[in-house]
Amino acid sequence: MEVDLKLINPRVNSVKLSKSVAITDQAAALTQAGVPVIRLSAGEPDFDTPSIIAEAGINAIREGYTRYTNNAGTLELRTAICRKLKEENGISYTSDQIVVSNGAKQSILQAVLAVCSPGDEVLIPAPFWVSYPEIAKLADATPVILPTRISENFLLDPNLLESKLTDKSRLLIICSPSNPTGSVYPQKLLEQISKIVANHPRLLVLSDEIYEHIIYAPATHTTFASLPGMFDRTLTVNGFSKAFAMTGWRLGYLAGPKHFVAACAKIQSQFTSGASSIAQKAGVAALGLGYAGGEVVSTMVKAYSERRDFVVKSFKEIEGVQLSEPQGAFYLFLDFSSYYGSRIDDFGVIDGSESLCRYLLDKAQVALVPGDAFGDDSCIRISYAESLATLQTAVERIKTAFVSLKPINLSV
Repeated sequence: MEVDLKLINPRVNSVKLSKSVAITDQAAALTQAGVPVIRLSAGEPDFDTPSIIAEAGINAIREGYTRYTNNAGTLELRTAICRKLKEENGISYTSDQIVVSNGAKQSILQAVLAVCSPGDEVLIPAPFWVSYPEIAKLADATPVILPTRISENFLLDPNLLESKLTDKSRLLIICSPSNPTGSVYPQKLLEQISKIVANHPRLLVLSDEIYEHIIYAPATHTTFASLPGMFDRTLTVNGFSKAFAMTGWRLGYLAGPKHFVAACAKIQSQFTSGASSIAQKAGVAALGLGYAGGEVVSTMVKAYSERRDFVVKSFKEIEGVQLSEPQGAFYLFLDFSSYYGSRIDDFGVIDGSESLCRYLLDKAQVALVPGDAFGDDSCIRISYAESLATLQTAVERIKTAFVSLKPINLSV
């Protein structure tokens, strides 16, 4: 009998490669080949890790703190996370209700694997972070996509949520501030959603709060687990990559009811074991900077706010472009669908977000992420986590690329 040596698990075959990662890698390859590509595709701060955090990591190495830690994370870091959650978010956890992982993505994956059974439904508002549906598929669960509207700031309609709930509904994922839209869920809307959750005893909420500190007044952050009756129904995910400019340190965490956290820790024990001992020491230093990261984080957020104001103003000047002004994170999710159907000499037809991004990479040498990766093909995502000078050059290139184009469907 002939054996197919290339056979791959069907569950893995059902998963798509992260398009944001793929485009970032493609842009990096072009840069290495000498093409002056401006990369606005990755969700990564351009700031270096703050020196006090970096020094904590360096000192950990020098002091020989380079061995395995407790699988769920060091007691020192988990205690610091508990203190942060109490002081900043108004929720009280004990150290055995925290599991520290190699980034928030691992925390999310383990949470979905821990609570979802084959055939369960994971409800995901769109636009969504590219990995949510694929993680659901890895758990043999079914992603149920809940569309939102740019006219409603890409926020989930509670009535739509209620209409989509079934006896198979197991997990609702909320990301606020949002990747890719920058939308922030106001407390009143979250309270409406929590009342729906309360009426469905099997339904849990995964609250992805990784952009919590990157938020622009007057918007404010509300932790879902702090809402009445939601503590035992919520798995809160957070981390250090975005607010503290620590993407390469790979450090995130999950907080939740003890039995769910224990299940996540069990998966981690057979998967990667504990996070880096060095990164955990750096994480303790990050949480020691003060409320919401103190002046170090507020300085970065001020810069993001200035960049946001620039890109919002700039893209409003392009005919036919629709946008919802982001209230948090560092992304702008722009609707360019009025240009779909345009034919360009030596390129072809722009028939969606992917071809538009290919055109802009080719013509403007700017790397962006197509909206179809986030569940909304009418838009493209721009990361403004780059210097203002870089953004100014990128916008100039993009505007030049649109000089020869005219929107053909302004009714969209």
